Amino acid sequence: MKKPELLVTPTSVDHITELIDAGADAFVIGEQLYALRLAGEFKREDVEKAIELAHAAGKKVYVSMNAIFHNEKVDELEGYVTFLKEAGADRIIFGDPAVLMAVRAVAPDMPLHWNTEMTVTNWYTCNYWGKRGAVRAVAAREISLDEIVEMKENAEVEIEVQVHGMTCMFQSKRTLLGNYFEYQGKALEVENRKEQRNMFLHDKERENKYPIYEDENGTHIMSPNDMCMIDELQELIEAEIDSLKIEGLLQTPEYIIEMTKLYREAIDVCAEDPDRYDDVKAELFEKVKAVQPDNRELDTGFFFKESVY
Repeated sequence: MKKPELLVTPTSVDHITELIDAGADAFVIGEQLYALRLAGEFKREDVEKAIELAHAAGKKVYVSMNAIFHNEKVDELEGYVTFLKEAGADRIIFGDPAVLMAVRAVAPDMPLHWNTEMTVTNWYTCNYWGKRGAVRAVAAREISLDEIVEMKENAEVEIEVQVHGMTCMFQSKRTLLGNYFEYQGKALEVENRKEQRNMFLHDKERENKYPIYEDENGTHIMSPNDMCMIDELQELIEAEIDSLKIEGLLQTPEYIIEMTKLYREAIDVCAEDPDRYDDVKAELFEKVKAVQPDNRELDTGFFFKESVY
Protein backbone atom coordinates (compact mmCIF):
# COMPACT_ATOMS: atom_id res chain seq x y z
CA MET A 1 0.00 0.00 0.00
CA LYS A 2 1.00 3.60 -0.56
CA LYS A 3 2.58 5.18 2.51
CA PRO A 4 1.08 8.49 3.59
CA GLU A 5 3.29 11.41 4.49
CA LEU A 6 4.03 11.72 8.22
CA LEU A 7 3.55 15.40 9.03
CA VAL A 8 4.87 16.80 12.32
CA THR A 9 4.84 20.17 14.10
CA PRO A 10 8.31 21.00 15.50
CA THR A 11 8.95 23.39 18.37
CA SER A 12 12.27 24.80 17.15
CA VAL A 13 14.90 24.59 14.42
CA ASP A 14 17.02 22.17 16.49
CA HIS A 15 13.95 20.01 17.06
CA ILE A 16 13.61 19.48 13.30
CA THR A 17 16.91 17.59 13.16
CA GLU A 18 15.72 15.20 15.85
CA LEU A 19 12.35 14.72 14.15
CA ILE A 20 14.05 13.91 10.84
CA ASP A 21 15.97 11.17 12.65
CA ALA A 22 12.68 9.98 14.20
CA GLY A 23 11.09 9.53 10.77
CA ALA A 24 9.11 12.68 9.96
CA ASP A 25 8.52 13.41 6.26
CA ALA A 26 7.35 17.02 6.46
CA PHE A 27 6.95 19.89 8.91
CA VAL A 28 4.47 22.67 9.64
CA ILE A 29 6.14 25.83 10.90
CA GLY A 30 5.31 29.52 10.96
CA GLU A 31 5.17 32.78 12.82
CA GLN A 32 2.44 33.68 15.29
CA LEU A 33 1.79 36.92 13.42
CA TYR A 34 0.47 34.95 10.45
CA ALA A 35 -0.44 31.50 11.79
CA LEU A 36 -2.76 29.85 14.29
CA ARG A 37 -1.78 27.40 17.03
CA LEU A 38 1.82 26.61 16.30
CA ALA A 39 3.87 24.14 18.33
CA GLY A 40 6.79 26.57 18.11
CA GLU A 41 7.51 30.11 16.97
CA PHE A 42 9.64 30.41 13.83
CA LYS A 43 10.82 33.92 12.97
CA ARG A 44 12.10 34.58 9.46
CA GLU A 45 15.66 33.54 10.24
CA ASP A 46 14.33 30.32 11.80
CA VAL A 47 12.16 29.63 8.75
CA GLU A 48 15.21 29.92 6.49
CA LYS A 49 17.25 27.58 8.70
CA ALA A 50 14.39 25.09 8.99
CA ILE A 51 13.92 24.93 5.22
CA GLU A 52 17.65 24.47 4.67
CA LEU A 53 17.83 21.64 7.23
CA ALA A 54 14.74 19.85 5.95
CA HIS A 55 15.67 20.09 2.28
CA ALA A 56 19.17 18.76 2.99
CA ALA A 57 17.48 15.63 4.35
CA GLY A 58 14.95 15.40 1.51
CA LYS A 59 12.05 16.57 3.68
CA LYS A 60 9.41 19.25 3.07
CA VAL A 61 8.44 22.40 4.94
CA TYR A 62 4.94 23.86 4.86
CA VAL A 63 4.63 27.38 6.28
CA SER A 64 1.34 28.21 7.96
CA MET A 65 -0.48 31.44 7.15
CA ASN A 66 -3.87 30.23 8.36
CA ALA A 67 -4.71 33.14 10.65
CA ILE A 68 -7.74 35.36 10.08
CA PHE A 69 -6.47 38.64 8.68
CA HIS A 70 -8.17 41.93 9.43
CA ASN A 71 -7.59 44.90 7.15
CA GLU A 72 -4.58 46.25 9.06
CA LYS A 73 -2.59 43.07 8.34
CA VAL A 74 -3.53 42.47 4.72
CA ASP A 75 -0.85 44.79 3.35
CA GLU A 76 1.85 42.68 5.05
CA LEU A 77 0.90 39.44 3.31
CA GLU A 78 2.56 39.95 -0.05
CA GLY A 79 5.87 40.76 1.60
CA TYR A 80 5.76 37.62 3.74
CA VAL A 81 4.74 35.41 0.79
CA THR A 82 7.63 36.86 -1.22
CA PHE A 83 9.98 36.01 1.63
CA LEU A 84 8.68 32.41 1.77
CA LYS A 85 9.10 32.02 -1.99
CA GLU A 86 12.70 33.24 -1.80
CA ALA A 87 13.40 31.07 1.26
CA GLY A 88 12.27 27.97 -0.65
CA ALA A 89 9.15 27.00 1.32
CA ASP A 90 7.52 23.98 -0.30
CA ARG A 91 3.92 25.07 0.31
CA ILE A 92 1.81 27.62 2.19
CA ILE A 93 -1.16 26.74 4.42
CA PHE A 94 -4.06 29.20 4.20
CA GLY A 95 -7.64 29.70 5.26
CA ASP A 96 -8.28 33.39 4.64
CA PRO A 97 -8.75 34.20 0.90
CA ALA A 98 -6.53 37.26 1.44
CA VAL A 99 -3.56 34.87 1.46
CA LEU A 100 -4.70 33.33 -1.83
CA MET A 101 -4.82 36.79 -3.40
CA ALA A 102 -1.34 37.62 -2.07
CA VAL A 103 0.06 34.37 -3.47
CA ARG A 104 -1.52 35.03 -6.87
CA ALA A 105 0.10 38.45 -6.92
CA VAL A 106 3.69 37.58 -5.97
CA ALA A 107 4.12 33.78 -6.06
CA PRO A 108 1.56 32.28 -8.45
CA ASP A 109 3.41 28.95 -8.67
CA MET A 110 3.38 28.40 -4.87
CA PRO A 111 1.28 25.31 -3.96
CA LEU A 112 -1.35 25.92 -1.28
CA HIS A 113 -3.00 23.86 1.44
CA TRP A 114 -6.58 24.89 2.23
CA ASN A 115 -7.16 24.73 5.99
CA THR A 116 -10.10 26.51 7.58
CA GLU A 117 -10.07 24.11 10.55
CA MET A 118 -13.74 23.20 11.18
CA THR A 119 -15.27 23.86 7.76
CA VAL A 120 -13.28 21.47 5.56
CA THR A 121 -16.02 18.86 5.68
CA ASN A 122 -16.78 17.71 2.12
CA TRP A 123 -15.11 16.95 -1.18
CA TYR A 124 -17.10 19.53 -3.15
CA THR A 125 -15.58 22.48 -1.31
CA CYS A 126 -12.16 20.80 -1.41
CA ASN A 127 -12.42 20.75 -5.20
CA TYR A 128 -13.70 24.33 -5.26
CA TRP A 129 -10.51 25.57 -3.61
CA GLY A 130 -8.48 23.11 -5.66
CA LYS A 131 -9.56 24.96 -8.78
CA ARG A 132 -8.28 28.15 -7.16
CA GLY A 133 -4.77 27.01 -6.32
CA ALA A 134 -5.00 24.56 -3.43
CA VAL A 135 -3.24 21.21 -3.91
CA ARG A 136 -4.32 19.86 -0.52
CA ALA A 137 -7.26 20.16 1.87
CA VAL A 138 -6.83 19.65 5.60
CA ALA A 139 -9.86 17.69 6.82
CA ALA A 140 -11.84 19.08 9.73
CA ARG A 141 -11.31 17.22 12.99
CA GLU A 142 -15.05 16.97 13.59
CA ILE A 143 -15.96 14.56 10.78
CA SER A 144 -16.10 10.78 10.89
CA LEU A 145 -13.78 8.24 9.31
CA ASP A 146 -16.47 7.30 6.78
CA GLU A 147 -16.82 10.93 5.73
CA ILE A 148 -13.03 11.27 5.40
CA VAL A 149 -12.89 8.20 3.16
CA GLU A 150 -15.73 9.59 1.01
CA MET A 151 -13.90 12.90 0.80
CA LYS A 152 -10.72 11.19 -0.41
CA GLU A 153 -12.63 9.10 -2.97
CA ASN A 154 -14.07 12.21 -4.63
CA ALA A 155 -11.48 14.92 -4.00
CA GLU A 156 -9.26 16.18 -6.81
CA VAL A 157 -6.73 17.42 -4.25
CA GLU A 158 -4.61 15.74 -1.58
CA ILE A 159 -6.27 15.09 1.79
CA GLU A 160 -4.51 15.61 5.12
CA VAL A 161 -5.87 14.12 8.35
CA GLN A 162 -4.80 14.69 11.94
CA VAL A 163 -4.25 11.40 13.76
CA HIS A 164 -2.71 12.49 17.05
CA GLY A 165 -2.81 15.36 19.53
CA MET A 166 -5.20 18.00 20.80
CA THR A 167 -7.66 19.92 18.66
CA CYS A 168 -9.09 23.42 18.86
CA MET A 169 -12.66 23.68 20.12
CA PHE A 170 -13.05 27.45 20.15
CA GLN A 171 -11.19 30.56 19.06
CA SER A 172 -12.00 34.22 19.53
CA LYS A 173 -10.03 37.17 18.20
CA ARG A 174 -10.73 38.85 21.54
CA THR A 175 -8.36 38.59 24.51
CA LEU A 176 -10.93 36.90 26.72
CA LEU A 177 -8.51 35.96 29.49
CA GLY A 178 -7.16 39.48 29.79
CA ASN A 179 -10.67 40.93 29.69
CA TYR A 180 -11.83 38.52 32.40
CA PHE A 181 -9.02 39.35 34.79
CA GLU A 182 -9.50 43.07 34.14
CA TYR A 183 -13.19 42.65 34.94
CA GLN A 184 -12.20 40.90 38.17
CA GLY A 185 -10.04 43.86 39.07
CA LYS A 186 -6.84 41.89 38.72
CA ALA A 187 -3.87 43.07 36.71
CA LEU A 188 -2.70 40.26 34.45
CA GLU A 189 -0.01 40.54 31.85
CA VAL A 190 -0.84 37.80 29.39
CA GLU A 191 2.27 35.68 29.09
CA ASN A 192 3.78 34.13 26.02
CA ARG A 193 1.95 31.01 24.95
CA LYS A 194 4.96 28.85 25.82
CA GLU A 195 4.60 29.79 29.49
CA GLN A 196 0.90 28.95 29.61
CA ARG A 197 0.99 25.18 29.53
CA ASN A 198 -0.86 24.86 32.82
CA MET A 199 -3.83 27.13 32.15
CA PHE A 200 -7.18 25.31 32.06
CA LEU A 201 -10.91 25.95 31.99
CA HIS A 202 -12.71 23.64 34.41
CA ASP A 203 -16.10 22.20 33.50
CA LYS A 204 -17.40 20.56 36.68
CA GLU A 205 -20.57 19.28 34.99
CA ARG A 206 -18.61 17.27 32.41
CA GLU A 207 -15.60 16.78 34.67
CA ASN A 208 -13.32 18.12 31.93
CA LYS A 209 -10.37 20.47 31.84
CA TYR A 210 -9.79 22.46 28.67
CA PRO A 211 -6.34 23.96 27.99
CA ILE A 212 -6.68 27.67 27.21
CA TYR A 213 -4.22 30.35 26.13
CA GLU A 214 -3.94 33.73 24.45
CA ASP A 215 -1.59 34.89 21.73
CA GLU A 216 -1.39 37.34 18.84
CA ASN A 217 -4.53 35.79 17.33
CA GLY A 218 -6.75 35.92 20.40
CA THR A 219 -8.00 33.21 22.76
CA HIS A 220 -7.83 29.48 22.05
CA ILE A 221 -9.67 26.74 23.95
CA MET A 222 -8.46 23.21 23.24
CA SER A 223 -9.98 19.74 23.53
CA PRO A 224 -9.92 18.01 26.94
CA ASN A 225 -8.44 14.83 25.41
CA ASP A 226 -5.75 14.00 22.88
CA MET A 227 -6.69 12.14 19.73
CA CYS A 228 -4.77 8.89 19.17
CA MET A 229 -5.26 6.74 16.07
CA ILE A 230 -2.05 4.71 16.16
CA ASP A 231 -4.02 1.46 16.41
CA GLU A 232 -6.67 2.53 13.85
CA LEU A 233 -4.55 3.54 10.86
CA GLN A 234 -5.37 0.74 8.44
CA GLU A 235 -8.53 2.21 6.91
CA LEU A 236 -6.85 5.60 6.45
CA ILE A 237 -3.86 4.02 4.74
CA GLU A 238 -6.03 1.75 2.58
CA ALA A 239 -8.01 4.85 1.52
CA GLU A 240 -4.67 6.38 0.44
CA ILE A 241 -4.99 9.46 2.62
CA ASP A 242 -2.06 11.61 1.52
CA SER A 243 -0.82 12.96 4.85
CA LEU A 244 -1.20 11.98 8.51
CA LYS A 245 -0.47 14.72 11.03
CA ILE A 246 0.85 14.60 14.59
CA GLU A 247 -0.18 17.81 16.37
CA GLY A 248 2.47 18.76 18.92
CA LEU A 249 0.81 21.90 20.29
CA LEU A 250 1.41 22.34 24.05
CA GLN A 251 3.54 19.18 24.19
CA THR A 252 7.24 18.81 24.98
CA PRO A 253 9.81 18.29 22.21
CA GLU A 254 10.65 14.89 23.70
CA TYR A 255 7.01 13.79 23.55
CA ILE A 256 6.70 14.81 19.88
CA ILE A 257 9.87 12.88 19.03
CA GLU A 258 8.55 9.74 20.71
CA MET A 259 5.18 10.01 18.94
CA THR A 260 6.96 10.48 15.61
CA LYS A 261 8.98 7.31 16.16
CA LEU A 262 5.90 5.30 17.10
CA TYR A 263 3.76 6.54 14.19
CA ARG A 264 6.67 5.99 11.79
CA GLU A 265 6.75 2.37 12.88
CA ALA A 266 2.96 2.04 12.71
CA ILE A 267 2.69 3.52 9.21
CA ASP A 268 5.56 1.45 7.83
CA VAL A 269 4.26 -1.81 9.27
CA CYS A 270 0.65 -1.17 8.22
CA ALA A 271 1.60 -0.23 4.65
CA GLU A 272 4.03 -3.12 4.20
CA ASP A 273 2.33 -5.91 6.16
CA PRO A 274 -1.26 -5.25 7.37
CA ASP A 275 -1.46 -8.63 9.11
CA ARG A 276 1.60 -7.81 11.19
CA TYR A 277 0.10 -4.40 11.99
CA ASP A 278 -2.89 -6.22 13.51
CA ASP A 279 -0.44 -8.04 15.75
CA VAL A 280 1.54 -5.00 16.94
CA LYS A 281 -0.99 -2.14 17.02
CA ALA A 282 -2.11 -2.85 20.60
CA GLU A 283 1.50 -2.80 21.72
CA LEU A 284 2.07 0.50 19.92
CA PHE A 285 -0.95 2.00 21.68
CA GLU A 286 0.43 0.89 25.05
CA LYS A 287 3.72 2.61 24.22
CA VAL A 288 1.82 5.83 23.54
CA LYS A 289 -0.03 5.52 26.84
CA ALA A 290 3.27 4.99 28.67
CA VAL A 291 4.50 8.48 27.76
CA GLN A 292 1.15 10.27 27.65
CA PRO A 293 0.86 13.11 30.24
CA ASP A 294 -1.36 12.20 33.18
CA ASN A 295 -3.69 15.13 32.55
CA ARG A 296 -4.32 14.25 28.89
CA GLU A 297 -6.65 11.31 28.27
CA LEU A 298 -6.57 9.56 24.88
CA ASP A 299 -9.53 8.98 22.57
CA THR A 300 -10.30 8.62 18.86
CA GLY A 301 -11.80 12.08 18.42
CA PHE A 302 -14.76 12.16 16.02
CA PHE A 303 -13.55 9.33 13.78
CA PHE A 304 -16.11 6.82 15.05
CA LYS A 305 -18.90 9.16 16.15
CA GLU A 306 -22.21 9.00 14.29
CA SER A 307 -22.84 12.01 12.09
CA VAL A 308 -26.06 13.98 12.70
CA TYR A 309 -27.46 16.18 9.91
